[in-house]
Amino acid sequence: MKPKVYLETTIPSLLTAWPSRDLIIAADQQSTRDWWENRRQDFELFVSPEVLDEAGQGDVEAARLRLEAINTLPVLAATEAVEELTRAVLASGLIPSRATRDAAHIAFASVHEMDFLLTWNCRHIHNAMISRRMSEVCSAQGFALPILCTPRELMAI
Repeated sequence: MKPKVYLETTIPSLLTAWPSRDLIIAADQQSTRDWWENRRQDFELFVSPEVLDEAGQGDVEAARLRLEAINTLPVLAATEAVEELTRAVLASGLIPSRATRDAAHIAFASVHEMDFLLTWNCRHIHNAMISRRMSEVCSAQGFALPILCTPRELMAI
């Protein structure tokens, strides 16, 4: 059985975006494309209704490209457990209320027992300052926090 990966919205965003002039972002875009081309077949990929909603916002053409990239992926169910864990994550104060979607991404991946949560969001999701405490919040609700990582970190096996 292949490891299960939840794709947070930054993955299709960087995968399909025009090349950035910012060197760091350009490197992240290239890492995302490399992972997508060379490694995604080694994993079972999933998205959520949150990802579809976020990916569909903004510039019409950019949204079309993002949604096209993920349109064949299974969509995880929005359940009461996902909603409860989202509320618990927000109540912990580790993620601000203005970043409810980020809390929801963590909840979807945790409740649906993903092995990895793939993201470039290192402010609210893949953040070393909060990951241990985030794991404790998930555990207290009966769930395991998946491994939080970027495409670059999921390349080497």
